[in-house]
Amino acid sequence: MPEASRTKDIPTQIKNPDLVERRRRQIADSAVQLFIRRGFHKTTTRQISQAAGFSIGSLYEYIASKEDILYLVCDSIHTEVERLVTDVMSRAGGGVEALTEVIREYFLVCDRMSDFILLIYQETRSLPAQWQKRVLENELRITGLFIEVLARIAATGDLPDLDDESIELAAHNISVLGHMWTFRRWFFGRHYTIEDYIEKQTRFILSMCTRK
Repeated sequence: MPEASRTKDIPTQIKNPDLVERRRRQIADSAVQLFIRRGFHKTTTRQISQAAGFSIGSLYEYIASKEDILYLVCDSIHTEVERLVTDVMSRAGGGVEALTEVIREYFLVCDRMSDFILLIYQETRSLPAQWQKRVLENELRITGLFIEVLARIAATGDLPDLDDESIELAAHNISVLGHMWTFRRWFFGRHYTIEDYIEKQTRFILSMCTRK
């Protein structure tokens, strides 16, 4: 789903959709660092407008509330994760090696974007129900990429024991294990490098996918 279509329900006074998308990306990029550093509730829309280089009046031409900005931030994070995972999927080879490569790159993305992913976990509850639903849909769409990879490999006979239910469960495991590095890094970081974590979790996922 194109990025603009996922945010089209946010009110705007501007008629040019390309300008709206460009300015909203600017707002989200400025807000995300403030939210990470200060927290959503302690960050004001005036601080966001100053960081983005807008007047407060101009800011409200593109959004209606601070919650809209938080959703823009969450959506931009999901869009970037989705883009990176889709890119590695397009370059991956075939068979189990392709799954290993996708897992590795996804976990590295989670490592690089750990502060951003943690922000989603911490602040999604501050969103109205409409935006919470969209955030969950974005999560499921990324998990759907892993379902696609697993189904493609299973169809070639390289993972013959995976039925549809097992594929779905394995895909959710990949998604959550990547996030686990983010919200348990206070522990894992003392015991493992990200490479150690990838190697151990990849073995676990592959054992789950090949268990009879």
